[in-house]
Amino acid sequence: MSTILIIEDEPELVKVLRSYLEQAGFNVLAAGRGDTGLSTWEQKHPDLVILDLNLPGMDGLDVARAMRRKSNTPIIMLTARVDETDQLIGLELGADDYIPKPFSPRVVVARVRALLRRAEPTAAAQVLRSADLEIDLDAHTATRAGQAVELTPTEFSLLTVMASQPGRAFSRLQLLEATQGTAYEGYERTIDAHIKNLRAKLEPDSAGGRKNPRYIETVFGVGYRFVKGE
Repeated sequence: MSTILIIEDEPELVKVLRSYLEQAGFNVLAAGRGDTGLSTWEQKHPDLVILDLNLPGMDGLDVARAMRRKSNTPIIMLTARVDETDQLIGLELGADDYIPKPFSPRVVVARVRALLRRAEPTAAAQVLRSADLEIDLDAHTATRAGQAVELTPTEFSLLTVMASQPGRAFSRLQLLEATQGTAYEGYERTIDAHIKNLRAKLEPDSAGGRKNPRYIETVFGVGYRFVKGE
Protein backbone atom coordinates (compact mmCIF):
# COMPACT_ATOMS: atom_id res chain seq x y z
CA MET A 1 0.00 0.00 0.00
CA SER A 2 1.50 3.31 -1.08
CA THR A 3 1.55 6.20 1.40
CA ILE A 4 0.48 9.67 0.28
CA LEU A 5 1.33 12.80 2.26
CA ILE A 6 -1.06 15.73 1.81
CA ILE A 7 0.38 19.11 2.84
CA GLU A 8 -2.62 21.42 2.69
CA ASP A 9 -4.05 24.01 5.12
CA GLU A 10 -7.72 23.68 4.11
CA PRO A 11 -9.17 21.02 6.48
CA GLU A 12 -12.24 20.32 4.36
CA LEU A 13 -10.15 19.80 1.25
CA VAL A 14 -7.84 17.46 3.16
CA LYS A 15 -10.87 15.54 4.42
CA VAL A 16 -12.22 15.07 0.89
CA LEU A 17 -8.84 14.10 -0.61
CA ARG A 18 -8.16 11.68 2.25
CA SER A 19 -11.52 10.00 1.70
CA TYR A 20 -11.01 9.55 -2.04
CA LEU A 21 -7.42 8.38 -1.71
CA GLU A 22 -8.22 5.89 1.06
CA GLN A 23 -11.10 4.51 -0.99
CA ALA A 24 -8.58 4.05 -3.82
CA GLY A 25 -6.40 1.94 -1.51
CA PHE A 26 -3.80 4.45 -0.35
CA ASN A 27 -2.53 5.13 3.14
CA VAL A 28 -2.83 8.88 3.81
CA LEU A 29 -0.87 11.26 6.04
CA ALA A 30 -1.68 14.96 6.34
CA ALA A 31 -0.11 18.18 7.58
CA GLY A 32 -1.63 21.67 7.66
CA ARG A 33 1.61 23.67 7.59
CA GLY A 34 4.62 23.71 5.33
CA ASP A 35 7.17 23.24 8.12
CA THR A 36 5.29 20.39 9.82
CA GLY A 37 4.65 18.82 6.42
CA LEU A 38 8.37 18.83 5.69
CA SER A 39 9.07 17.22 9.09
CA THR A 40 6.44 14.54 8.43
CA TRP A 41 8.00 13.83 5.05
CA GLU A 42 11.44 13.47 6.62
CA GLN A 43 10.16 11.11 9.31
CA LYS A 44 7.61 8.99 7.42
CA HIS A 45 9.15 8.77 3.91
CA PRO A 46 5.86 8.75 1.93
CA ASP A 47 5.72 7.43 -1.62
CA LEU A 48 4.21 10.65 -2.99
CA VAL A 49 3.49 14.19 -1.76
CA ILE A 50 0.48 16.35 -2.64
CA LEU A 51 1.72 19.85 -1.88
CA ASP A 52 -0.22 23.12 -1.74
CA LEU A 53 1.74 26.24 -2.67
CA ASN A 54 0.06 28.66 -0.25
CA LEU A 55 0.91 27.35 3.21
CA PRO A 56 1.48 28.81 6.68
CA GLY A 57 4.81 28.19 8.36
CA MET A 58 6.71 27.57 5.15
CA ASP A 59 5.79 28.35 1.54
CA GLY A 60 5.07 25.36 -0.68
CA LEU A 61 7.86 26.31 -3.09
CA ASP A 62 10.33 26.31 -0.20
CA VAL A 63 9.03 22.90 0.90
CA ALA A 64 9.53 21.52 -2.62
CA ARG A 65 13.01 23.04 -2.77
CA ALA A 66 13.95 21.42 0.57
CA MET A 67 12.62 18.03 -0.53
CA ARG A 68 14.51 18.10 -3.80
CA ARG A 69 17.78 18.75 -2.02
CA LYS A 70 17.42 15.33 -0.37
CA SER A 71 15.15 13.11 -2.47
CA ASN A 72 13.23 12.56 -5.70
CA THR A 73 9.94 11.73 -3.98
CA PRO A 74 7.15 12.35 -6.51
CA ILE A 75 5.46 15.71 -5.91
CA ILE A 76 2.10 16.95 -7.18
CA MET A 77 1.50 20.63 -6.54
CA LEU A 78 -1.92 22.08 -5.77
CA THR A 79 -2.26 25.74 -6.55
CA ALA A 80 -4.92 28.43 -6.56
CA ARG A 81 -2.41 30.88 -7.98
CA VAL A 82 -3.36 32.05 -11.44
CA ASP A 83 0.14 33.26 -12.32
CA GLU A 84 1.72 30.68 -14.60
CA THR A 85 5.14 31.81 -13.36
CA ASP A 86 4.51 30.29 -9.93
CA GLN A 87 3.50 27.00 -11.52
CA LEU A 88 6.58 26.90 -13.73
CA ILE A 89 8.84 27.77 -10.80
CA GLY A 90 7.42 24.79 -8.94
CA LEU A 91 8.10 22.50 -11.88
CA GLU A 92 11.61 23.87 -12.28
CA LEU A 93 12.23 23.14 -8.60
CA GLY A 94 11.48 19.51 -9.40
CA ALA A 95 7.75 18.99 -8.90
CA ASP A 96 6.40 16.32 -11.23
CA ASP A 97 2.93 17.67 -11.85
CA TYR A 98 0.54 20.41 -10.81
CA ILE A 99 -3.23 20.65 -10.46
CA PRO A 100 -4.95 24.04 -10.33
CA LYS A 101 -7.79 24.66 -7.89
CA PRO A 102 -10.68 24.03 -8.00
CA PHE A 103 -10.36 20.41 -9.10
CA SER A 104 -12.16 17.09 -8.99
CA PRO A 105 -10.84 14.69 -6.32
CA ARG A 106 -11.12 11.92 -8.91
CA VAL A 107 -8.64 13.82 -11.09
CA VAL A 108 -6.22 13.94 -8.17
CA VAL A 109 -6.53 10.18 -7.60
CA ALA A 110 -5.95 9.54 -11.32
CA ARG A 111 -2.86 11.76 -11.38
CA VAL A 112 -1.51 10.11 -8.21
CA ARG A 113 -1.88 6.68 -9.79
CA ALA A 114 -0.26 7.84 -13.04
CA LEU A 115 2.70 9.39 -11.25
CA LEU A 116 3.27 6.33 -9.05
CA ARG A 117 3.21 4.16 -12.18
CA ARG A 118 5.91 6.37 -13.70
CA ALA A 119 8.00 5.87 -10.58
CA GLU A 120 7.84 2.06 -10.80
CA PRO A 121 10.57 -0.02 -12.48
CA THR A 122 9.61 -1.65 -15.77
CA ALA A 123 8.67 -5.31 -15.89
CA ALA A 124 11.40 -6.29 -18.33
CA ALA A 125 15.06 -5.40 -18.08
CA GLN A 126 16.28 -3.02 -20.74
CA VAL A 127 19.17 -0.60 -20.98
CA LEU A 128 19.36 2.37 -23.33
CA ARG A 129 22.82 3.75 -24.11
CA SER A 130 23.98 6.90 -25.86
CA ALA A 131 27.61 8.01 -25.67
CA ASP A 132 28.40 8.09 -21.93
CA LEU A 133 24.72 8.10 -20.92
CA GLU A 134 23.13 4.84 -19.72
CA ILE A 135 19.44 4.47 -18.84
CA ASP A 136 18.46 1.28 -17.00
CA LEU A 137 14.71 0.87 -17.39
CA ASP A 138 14.56 -2.10 -15.03
CA ALA A 139 16.44 -0.44 -12.18
CA HIS A 140 14.88 2.94 -13.01
CA THR A 141 18.30 4.61 -12.91
CA ALA A 142 20.38 6.82 -15.18
CA THR A 143 24.14 7.34 -15.19
CA ARG A 144 26.41 9.65 -17.17
CA ALA A 145 30.12 8.85 -17.38
CA GLY A 146 29.53 6.32 -14.62
CA GLN A 147 28.01 8.89 -12.26
CA ALA A 148 24.42 8.54 -11.05
CA VAL A 149 22.00 11.18 -12.35
CA GLU A 150 19.20 11.83 -9.88
CA LEU A 151 15.95 12.22 -11.82
CA THR A 152 12.36 12.68 -10.71
CA PRO A 153 9.84 10.10 -12.02
CA THR A 154 8.59 12.55 -14.63
CA GLU A 155 12.09 13.45 -15.77
CA PHE A 156 13.04 9.78 -16.04
CA SER A 157 9.88 8.96 -17.99
CA LEU A 158 10.41 11.90 -20.33
CA LEU A 159 14.02 10.90 -20.97
CA THR A 160 13.19 7.25 -21.69
CA VAL A 161 10.39 8.17 -24.09
CA MET A 162 12.72 10.32 -26.19
CA ALA A 163 15.79 8.06 -25.85
CA SER A 164 13.75 5.05 -27.01
CA GLN A 165 13.28 6.79 -30.38
CA PRO A 166 16.41 8.88 -30.98
CA GLY A 167 16.10 11.39 -33.79
CA ARG A 168 12.31 11.58 -33.60
CA ALA A 169 10.88 15.05 -33.03
CA PHE A 170 8.22 14.99 -30.31
CA SER A 171 5.72 17.79 -29.82
CA ARG A 172 5.07 18.94 -26.27
CA LEU A 173 1.59 17.43 -26.38
CA GLN A 174 2.99 14.09 -27.59
CA LEU A 175 5.44 14.07 -24.70
CA LEU A 176 2.62 14.77 -22.24
CA GLU A 177 0.60 11.92 -23.69
CA ALA A 178 3.56 9.56 -23.65
CA THR A 179 4.69 10.35 -20.10
CA GLN A 180 1.37 10.94 -18.35
CA GLY A 181 -0.99 8.71 -20.30
CA THR A 182 -3.46 11.53 -20.87
CA ALA A 183 -3.02 14.81 -22.71
CA TYR A 184 -3.74 17.84 -20.56
CA GLU A 185 -4.48 20.60 -23.04
CA GLY A 186 -3.06 23.92 -21.96
CA TYR A 187 -0.27 22.24 -19.98
CA GLU A 188 2.14 21.69 -22.88
CA ARG A 189 4.53 24.39 -21.68
CA THR A 190 5.17 22.43 -18.47
CA ILE A 191 7.28 20.12 -20.65
CA ASP A 192 9.69 23.03 -21.14
CA ALA A 193 10.33 23.17 -17.38
CA HIS A 194 11.04 19.44 -17.23
CA ILE A 195 13.34 19.66 -20.26
CA LYS A 196 15.22 22.53 -18.61
CA ASN A 197 15.73 20.36 -15.52
CA LEU A 198 16.85 17.38 -17.61
CA ARG A 199 19.38 19.45 -19.51
CA ALA A 200 20.78 20.90 -16.29
CA LYS A 201 21.36 17.37 -15.00
CA LEU A 202 22.50 15.65 -18.22
CA GLU A 203 24.25 18.11 -20.47
CA PRO A 204 27.96 18.85 -19.94
CA ASP A 205 27.37 22.44 -21.05
CA SER A 206 27.52 24.70 -17.99
CA ALA A 207 24.34 26.51 -19.06
CA GLY A 208 22.27 23.34 -18.84
CA GLY A 209 22.96 22.31 -22.40
CA ARG A 210 21.12 25.21 -23.95
CA LYS A 211 24.11 26.38 -26.00
CA ASN A 212 25.42 23.09 -27.33
CA PRO A 213 23.03 20.30 -26.35
CA ARG A 214 24.55 16.85 -26.55
CA TYR A 215 21.45 14.80 -25.84
CA ILE A 216 18.27 16.86 -26.07
CA GLU A 217 17.77 19.24 -28.97
CA THR A 218 15.03 21.80 -29.45
CA VAL A 219 13.10 21.37 -32.69
CA PHE A 220 11.83 24.87 -33.29
CA GLY A 221 8.13 25.06 -33.97
CA VAL A 222 7.67 21.43 -32.90
CA GLY A 223 9.21 20.40 -29.58
CA TYR A 224 12.22 18.26 -28.68
CA ARG A 225 14.22 15.26 -29.81
CA PHE A 226 16.89 13.01 -28.33
CA VAL A 227 20.20 12.94 -30.19
CA LYS A 228 21.83 9.52 -30.37
CA GLY A 229 25.47 9.90 -29.32
CA GLU A 230 28.37 7.76 -30.48
